[in-house]
Amino acid sequence: MGLCYIKSIALDYFDDTTKEKYVPHCIEPSLGVDRLILALICSAYAEDEVGGEKRNFLKFHPSVAPIKVSVLPLVKNKEALVSVARDLYEKLQKRWNVSWDASGAIGRRYRRADEIGTPFCITVDFDTIETDGAVTVRDRDSTEQVRIKMDDLIPYLSEQIDGY
Repeated sequence: MGLCYIKSIALDYFDDTTKEKYVPHCIEPSLGVDRLILALICSAYAEDEVGGEKRNFLKFHPSVAPIKVSVLPLVKNKEALVSVARDLYEKLQKRWNVSWDASGAIGRRYRRADEIGTPFCITVDFDTIETDGAVTVRDRDSTEQVRIKMDDLIPYLSEQIDGY
């Protein structure tokens, strides 16, 4: 324990010139990038329970999240699916920082994206290539999923991430 917890020691100082007692203190006006990043990460850290399972994640606002979107093909061994997902990844990469993850179960990939603070996951599934041309967009905070046509995806993400 430090001296400030010991009540028998007086921490005040008597100034002979002004004849006043005061407690010395220091105001540290230092503000650096490392402190800002630490404050951002500390304020973004969140825990909740989804489906009876506890999860830890970084709840960055979409505009400050380091990775805005993660593109996830449902399976990695179907060339048509991976090709559409890779094209979408390259298209989104021109506008935002985007990650690609094709390994493991889709639920684990969602959790990995949540842990690093990615606000949106886009899943390219069989319906995307066979029927509707839409992708599943999962929101990190609510874990809700919506189907959005690929033509409407960039305007939707732009609204969610950039606000316009």
